[in-house]
Amino acid sequence: MYLAIAGALCATALVPGTASAAPRSHTASAGLTNTESQIGPFTEPAFAATCDWHRFGEGEIPPWWLMFRDPLCVEYSKRDITFDNGGALRFLVAEPSRFALAMVTCRYYQKDHWSVQTTTGATPWVTWDGQYWWDKSGQRAGARLSGFRIHGTSVGIGDAVAALRPVYPELADALEEYGSEAGETGLTTALPYSPLCSTAG
Repeated sequence: MYLAIAGALCATALVPGTASAAPRSHTASAGLTNTESQIGPFTEPAFAATCDWHRFGEGEIPPWWLMFRDPLCVEYSKRDITFDNGGALRFLVAEPSRFALAMVTCRYYQKDHWSVQTTTGATPWVTWDGQYWWDKSGQRAGARLSGFRIHGTSVGIGDAVAALRPVYPELADALEEYGSEAGETGLTTALPYSPLCSTAG
């Protein structure tokens, strides 16, 4: 879910107004059977109390050795996705390394703070905060988006989707899919069995 939203933002950040269709992401329960009863509202992971948070600024790439942290807990500032000062480009350059670091971890918790605007100091088109975690050994994951604001006004997910649709269709699609899965409260769901993480944890 996080990858779908970040990928949609990458697709639209540098070329606003594009109308090309983006691939739809798999739902949170893709590849699972009979998981509907295992989906509930967002909760903190069981390991949250043990997190040693690593915080990173705009476009900052975490050091590779963090892949050995268990759990790995990171917080990213993404408030400078701006076109005129290179902020959007720094975001695009940093995200692949951040994804790669996250994917190898068994227990992961990420918080981030998003803001998209055309110029430095302008009222953002859209802002929100995200929380995403997984525990592959425990076969659980959670996601929540909150604090949506459009042009400085607090809105719900549906309002954000409607406002973004004419200019940022890929981002609107990703947020709409998130909304259909998680609603305003986020979700916690099952993950497929991970032999590596189950053995390690």
